[in-house]
Amino acid sequence: MGWVFSPMDLANIGSRSAIGLALYRLEQKKKIRRAIRGIFYYPKIGKLLGHELLPEIDQIAQALARKFGWHIQPGGATALNLIGLSTQVPARAVYLSTGPNRTYELPTTILIFQHSALKETNFKHPESGLMIQALKALGPKRITPEVMAKIRAWLDPSLRKRVLDDSRSATAWVYAAIQKIARNDAQGYFV
Repeated sequence: MGWVFSPMDLANIGSRSAIGLALYRLEQKKKIRRAIRGIFYYPKIGKLLGHELLPEIDQIAQALARKFGWHIQPGGATALNLIGLSTQVPARAVYLSTGPNRTYELPTTILIFQHSALKETNFKHPESGLMIQALKALGPKRITPEVMAKIRAWLDPSLRKRVLDDSRSATAWVYAAIQKIARNDAQGYFV
C-alpha cells in the first residue's frame, strides 16, 4: 500500500484518544510502522526482493506538512532529484517551509525544513515550485537545451500552460527558462 500519514489525517473519523489507541494497536500488530514520532506508514513490500521498503522521503515530508499545516517545497538538490535531473539521492533532503526551521533524522537521510517566505512555497501546482527550485539550484549558466528537454519530458504536456501561469512571480531568468520549457513546438504555441 505505501501510505504515509499522521494522526491529523484521521481526525475526522474519531477522537484524538481513540485514534491514538488504534494506531498504537496497529503498530503493536505490525500492521503499520512509525517513521518518526507522530508519522506512520503502511509497509510496502518490494516486488524484486520481497522485503519491506521504507517510505519515500517526499511522502514523509508531505505528511509532516499536513500535520503542521505548512506549505512546503522541495529545494535545491531534492528538487533536482525529484524531477530526474540528478540521479544522486541527496544525503540531506531540504524543503522550504512556511513553518519553523526543523531537522528530522531518518534511517536513510536527514530531512531539513528551512523557513521560507510563502511566495517560495505556495504554488497552485507542485510542478511549478519543483521547476523553479531545480532551475535555481542549477543556476542560469547550467540551463542547457538538454536540461530544458529533460524538464519538458518530465512535465505533463497538459500542465505546461498552467505551470507557466503559476510561475509568473519567479525571478526573471527562471521565468524565461520556464517559458522556453513550456513551449511545445517551433512556433512557440501551446497545445
